[in-house]
Amino acid sequence: AQRVCAACCTRFTPRLARCATCACVVPGGVAQCGQCLRHPPPLDACLAAVHYGYPWAQLLAQFKFQGDPGWAAPFAALMQQTPGAQAALAQADWVLPVPLSPARLAQRGYNQALQLARRLAGARVQQGLLLRTREAEEQSHLTRAQRLRNLRGAFALDPLRASQVAGSRVLLVDDVMTTGATLHCAAAPLREAGAAHITALVLARTP
Repeated sequence: AQRVCAACCTRFTPRLARCATCACVVPGGVAQCGQCLRHPPPLDACLAAVHYGYPWAQLLAQFKFQGDPGWAAPFAALMQQTPGAQAALAQADWVLPVPLSPARLAQRGYNQALQLARRLAGARVQQGLLLRTREAEEQSHLTRAQRLRNLRGAFALDPLRASQVAGSRVLLVDDVMTTGATLHCAAAPLREAGAAHITALVLARTP
């Protein structure tokens, strides 16, 4: 049985103009939001399939917190239909899911970003290249500045393979982008290793 019917997909995935580098909604014809123009983010591009709201917020909660990995396939299908996603997937040298800490992974049973990435890119997904080096405190109640402080140094590259990233195109995959702090901190070691281009592809972007 279909988890999300075609009519709901159409109704709840309106094609909105989004900032090229943070995926927040912008007026039509605007390429980048003022925030990204003033403070260029460490992402070269950012793509989001849906608005984090009804019904996606509730369905994502089932996927993340209620042990229902069956949502990965329909969510990945939505991500693939996002303008620019097919090209980003085709051009990527590395497809990297944002890793969870070991404690969070044990609690959840699976990494939802890895589930999505595997549906998007199959065997091309590299699971152990980008590593989570430490647990960060629960982020839902934190401001963007607090999230960035909380996550500083939380990601690193496998030292044996870091040199392979130089000059490459990387696609980071995650489920939700709230302030961008997690994706920006995940991009930092990739930039340091010389990645030429970093795109983030997420299912949902909060307003």
